[in-house]
Formats: sequence, C-alpha cells, structure tokens
Amino acid sequence: MKPLNEMTLCFESRSCNEGFARTAAAAFTAQLDPTVGELNEIRTVVSEAVTNCVVHAYRNTIGSIRLNIRIMPGNTVVIRVKDSGCGIEDVKKAMEPLFTTAPDEERAGLGFAVMQSFSDGVKVRSVVGKGTTVTITKKLSLRCSDV
Repeated sequence: MKPLNEMTLCFESRSCNEGFARTAAAAFTAQLDPTVGELNEIRTVVSEAVTNCVVHAYRNTIGSIRLNIRIMPGNTVVIRVKDSGCGIEDVKKAMEPLFTTAPDEERAGLGFAVMQSFSDGVKVRSVVGKGTTVTITKKLSLRCSDV
C-alpha cells in the first residue's frame, strides 16, 4: 500500500537527538489531527526506539539512526527506527519486560513493552553485527470532523 505522506530523518546516536526525533515525529503526524494522548504515545514510542539505539546498538560509540514515518490510508502511522549497530542476538528475549543488556546503567528493560502498549504492533528485525529495524504501527482515531 502506498503512503499518503512520508518523511525520513537521519541523525547521530547522541542522547541529545532523542528529543529531536520525538518532536519531529509528533510534528509530522500532527497533520492527522491526533488526540493529545495519541500524540504523546507517538512521542513515547519514538523516544523508546531511539533510546534503544543510543544505549544498546551503539554502546559507547556514535553511529547513524534513521527515522522513517509513513502516513498510510485509514489514519495509520508506520514508524521505522533503524540502526547499523551491534544487532540483537535474541529478539524474543530482548522483548521480554525487564530484560536489559545494560543492567549496570539502571535500565528498566521496559522499552519494547512500552512500545507494544502504546501501539497496534511492533516488529523487530535484527542481524547481529549489522543492526536492527523496529517497525511500529499505530492506527489513530478518526475525529468527528473527519467523518
């Protein structure tokens, strides 16, 4: 299915860029007139996905993060966050609540759980040594003015 609109950003895996990414995602999806709650959920899932890249994919190094957002028919938003970092050895294990590869850094291990709770779907593709792509799908409500 062809997107109605799309944007892509590429930025370095610096923690200061997490706020930029979530603000850009919110600004882009604002064209769909989401509720405040939906907008906050989009900001949160982008924040979690980008933070995972900064903390886990590029541990103690700087790499590239690619954020792609597609607006699809039916008020659906597809968000992809991609890195070329270390990859995830066991995706199923990594998606378990409380699992973290950085326990010494007081990480809660809830990033994927948060992404799942604030979206309609989360898919993770990863190759060790090559990177990870997280795809998040969220269907926004239709506002009364849209009917």
